[in-house]
Amino acid sequence: MSQARAVLWDMDGTLVDSEEFHWISWQEALANEGVAITREQFLSSFGQRNDSVIPGWLGAATAPERIQTIGNAKEEVYRQLIRERGITALPGVSYWLRWLHEQGWLQAIASSAPRPNVEVVLHALSASNAFETIVSADDVQRGKPDPEVYLTAAQRLGVSPARCIVVEDAAAGIAGASNAGMRSVGVSRNGKPLAADIVVRSLDLLPADTFNRLLVR
Repeated sequence: MSQARAVLWDMDGTLVDSEEFHWISWQEALANEGVAITREQFLSSFGQRNDSVIPGWLGAATAPERIQTIGNAKEEVYRQLIRERGITALPGVSYWLRWLHEQGWLQAIASSAPRPNVEVVLHALSASNAFETIVSADDVQRGKPDPEVYLTAAQRLGVSPARCIVVEDAAAGIAGASNAGMRSVGVSRNGKPLAADIVVRSLDLLPADTFNRLLVR
């Protein structure tokens, strides 16, 4: 492993506020199956993979084929919403993507979302060129808080986990970063506690020396 440094970005809730689009698309996909969920159920699942979320709502005995059908339908609605309505980066995101690149940091997406979702969001943000690699739900077997998505991203970048910093908004993602042996920046827009090394309500409030300081042990 080289002495390169990397920042591994979560996408939903970190790069973009996609909550409403996910809520709309889950409601539509589940309504077609005769299923309804509450907003609280939806929020408690945010940041997790579909193959763990759907059995939690429909029951552990739900057939894998049905899980995949519902998940695929939901994601197609989600992507269409972004294509039609667009989506913008959260405050501070564009600045830090540019600053980190200029400072020589490698950057990757490490997301629980399917790869087509990541690609449609990055296209909407005109940010595809900001990242050296993308690791999505399609690239790993286990979702956050398992560290696989982060360790895979670090391996692809050729960077030691100890020299990677994860930017995340979900507790499961922060736990995954810790399990990977990585430092973390938590984005808590609602003020809820996150067990990250540094927590801010918005990335535009992040101190200028944050990333450099986190790697000084």
